[in-house]
Amino acid sequence: MPMTAHDRARAFKGLIVWLLVTFVAAGIGSAASMRAGDFYQQLVRPGWAPPADVFGPVWTVLYVLMAIAAWLVWRRAGSFAAARTALTLYLAQLVVNALWSWLFFGWHMGGAALADLVLMWVLVGATVMAFWQIRPLAGALLLPYWAWVTFAGALNYATWQLNPQLL
Repeated sequence: MPMTAHDRARAFKGLIVWLLVTFVAAGIGSAASMRAGDFYQQLVRPGWAPPADVFGPVWTVLYVLMAIAAWLVWRRAGSFAAARTALTLYLAQLVVNALWSWLFFGWHMGGAALADLVLMWVLVGATVMAFWQIRPLAGALLLPYWAWVTFAGALNYATWQLNPQLL
């Protein structure tokens, strides 16, 4: 059965809402790192750390993929209530995601930031599994994010260990 104009409008509005929710969380996190350039430059980083200008584009792509994944789950389920567990996991990991920048860049708490990343990794993994059950493509869209969080955890740990006086 083809989508009606009403269905297309609802789907488009839903996509906008999931993009907004996701990018509000991104904005809250990035507010902590707006002036983090000087701090990041003074940190001793492992040789495998990417340049600072890589993070913005990577996170932008990941946030778009995350929002699309949430939207696909919401759309397949037909409502938030029908996918409550999966979408609540998604929202919980967004909160933990936004907190990381504050812990690391805002408050210079390397150990707490690492603990936050471990929790984020678990929540993202649970979200991948929950999304996959509803719409496999949505779960697959979160795999690059889960991989990046894994990499970020290793980078957070290494940077924290190399900078005990600053973190």
